[in-house]
Amino acid sequence: MTLDDQAARNSNVSTTRQGSFPPEITSRIDGGLSDVQAQLRDLEVRYRGIVDNLPAVIYIDGVGPNDSMVDVSPGIEALLGVTREEWLRCPDSWIDLVHPSDRDLVVEESNEAARTFEPYRARYRAIHRDGHVVWIDEESVPIRDGNGVPMYWLGMMRDITEDVSTRGQLHDARTKYGALVEQIPAIVYVDVADDRMTTTYVSPQIETLLGYTAEEYVQDPGLWGRMLHPDDRGSAVDTYLRGRELGQPFVYEYRLIARDGRVLWFRDSAIVLPAAEGKPAQIQGVMLDITERKAAEEQIAYLAYHDKLTGMPNRAMFDELLELSLARARRNELGVAVISVDLDDFKLVNDSLGHETGDELIKVIAARIRDATRDTDLVARPGGDEFLVLLADADMTPPVPGGQDGGSIAAETVSLRVQEAMRAPFRIAGTELYLTASQGIAVFPHDADDAATLMKNAETAMFEAKRNGPGEFVMHSKKAGDSMTRLSMSTRLRKAVERKQWMLHYQPLIELDSGRMVGVEALIRWPEPNGGLVPPGEFIPLAEEMGLIEAIGEWVVEELCRQDAQWRAEGLELELGFNLSPRQLFQKQLVEKMVTPIAIAGVDPSRVTVEITESTAMTDPDRTIGVLAEIHDRGLKLAIDDFGTGYSSLARLKHMPVDILKIDSSFIRGVHLDRDAASMVSAMISLAVNLGMTPLAEGIESEGEWRFLADRGCTLGQGFHFSRPVPADEILAMYRRAGLEVLEGKAEGAG
Repeated sequence: MTLDDQAARNSNVSTTRQGSFPPEITSRIDGGLSDVQAQLRDLEVRYRGIVDNLPAVIYIDGVGPNDSMVDVSPGIEALLGVTREEWLRCPDSWIDLVHPSDRDLVVEESNEAARTFEPYRARYRAIHRDGHVVWIDEESVPIRDGNGVPMYWLGMMRDITEDVSTRGQLHDARTKYGALVEQIPAIVYVDVADDRMTTTYVSPQIETLLGYTAEEYVQDPGLWGRMLHPDDRGSAVDTYLRGRELGQPFVYEYRLIARDGRVLWFRDSAIVLPAAEGKPAQIQGVMLDITERKAAEEQIAYLAYHDKLTGMPNRAMFDELLELSLARARRNELGVAVISVDLDDFKLVNDSLGHETGDELIKVIAARIRDATRDTDLVARPGGDEFLVLLADADMTPPVPGGQDGGSIAAETVSLRVQEAMRAPFRIAGTELYLTASQGIAVFPHDADDAATLMKNAETAMFEAKRNGPGEFVMHSKKAGDSMTRLSMSTRLRKAVERKQWMLHYQPLIELDSGRMVGVEALIRWPEPNGGLVPPGEFIPLAEEMGLIEAIGEWVVEELCRQDAQWRAEGLELELGFNLSPRQLFQKQLVEKMVTPIAIAGVDPSRVTVEITESTAMTDPDRTIGVLAEIHDRGLKLAIDDFGTGYSSLARLKHMPVDILKIDSSFIRGVHLDRDAASMVSAMISLAVNLGMTPLAEGIESEGEWRFLADRGCTLGQGFHFSRPVPADEILAMYRRAGLEVLEGKAEGAG
């Protein structure tokens, strides 16, 4: 049929209203009876009213290859931007509107339906006249006459673009989140809130972690309860049931026993989803394997109370038990004695035989001192060549009227036994050695009312013993203190503060992977008139006691900023670090006094690290967190110094805004040769990383220690292997030498 014929046929369509029934249909139905014609017109009206308002495009097409499109509903214009008249005038134009990628398949399937007269269905993309892509779902069926001969195709086209987009997004979401759930290192589960605690889904990680398949777990509602460690079963089940009953999120930790007998720690975080009536319907949770974290916490907790080398209690445990002993003594009118033991000239052993031999000797000495004391006495090693002995619950009644009290007698007896234990030679690494130890004794309540003073007096007596001669012990005497020496030092210290007679030395901070110097730690020194330097440990405590530490701290920050400006002028920009003493941490307007000179000097605060010791951080942790947060909010970094030597609460530590965790040098010495030390240090590094902190190792003294730490992921380090603390001009010289070596290396490579 030609286009003219089609136009002629279209011109016969009634114009009494837009889009009347096609004449072909009318002529076939019309039997010439007026009542039938009236019914037909009524049907036409109903047909058009329905078809034109359907949320789809309805069309009628001829069955022969030359038959034209008979009718199409006006919705074709909204669907594809083509008017009804255009669609009817150009019946083959629909092919051009099909998306090129789908066109061949759609034409092929359409031709096959025309050949077989089987119902046709297709889903394809079309191009709207304005250029956007439309997804179409098309269906058509042949309309047959009374003899079964096909007369027309009756079809419908629906816009399913939104449905396809939604399905695609749903598929993407399922793919993405399904992969996420099944690949995270945790077990995801969904339980029904019933009496059996039925599980409807558990992620496949359960087989990797616990040895049970997901199918086994889902089919056996009692498996979780049976896997629970006996010590955790009651509390874990109670927590689960209570959380389900309250309908609130709950988090708990427990141990599960895997199929192969391994015990794993899990942190279970769950939420309760209510049904329509508000009752709990489902519990969705995530079980995170925290076994390694728990092991690290246990190691750190042990280290917090024990000396790494000897396994003895450390200073933290000693201080805690001393306080408890004093409290008990006050209630019961008893005595407490402290003996400070310091090995004489032990440095000569390390210098001549090496640190490894020195460490072995320390272990033997520790055992002898332990054997020389009573079972009820506590022997601790605070570090180095020092030991402490605590004698608690001493009967202070003098055995002889007017004589020494029982506590002093007991302490002297122990000191004599320690002297005797030290007399036998020590045989270490094939060498026979003789060593002595100086001891100082202080007794509560005679010599002090509190722990700090008791410790200080015992140490003072120990130094007095050293002056008397090696191997002696001295009882503290209030008259024995060198008040003139103390007065002299106090006077000189006040003058030094007034005249700012200080200097800073700087110890390089090294990036362990590359060996590159990236920063420095500023350390204050007090020059003596004879040219020597007074170590901070000798004058900082006195400065704190005299209220001078604030002025010294301000000078340190100002001098550090001045030196940084000078280095920057020479092209050297480094990370800067300095220490806060315990009393400085809580002084008024601390943050402003630090931040102001830093800002005036134009120093980027993110390059400045403020260090506090672990014991300082934990002295008053609630108050400390507030101060540290204020410092951190002003852009400065924070470091915990000497980590491992004090008692840290990990629960508090993880909430402190700390950037750097400095592992104490006592753990680093010989770490590459000591399996236990290696395990402990690795745990500390892992702990720092897991808490989002940068691990920094102090006291690196050998290539082996350096390489071990770098291999274990320790980011930063410092120690004598790289450099001792040096004056500022030597830092610049080191920087220039490093740059020259790089240039020489490039020149050699080019050659």
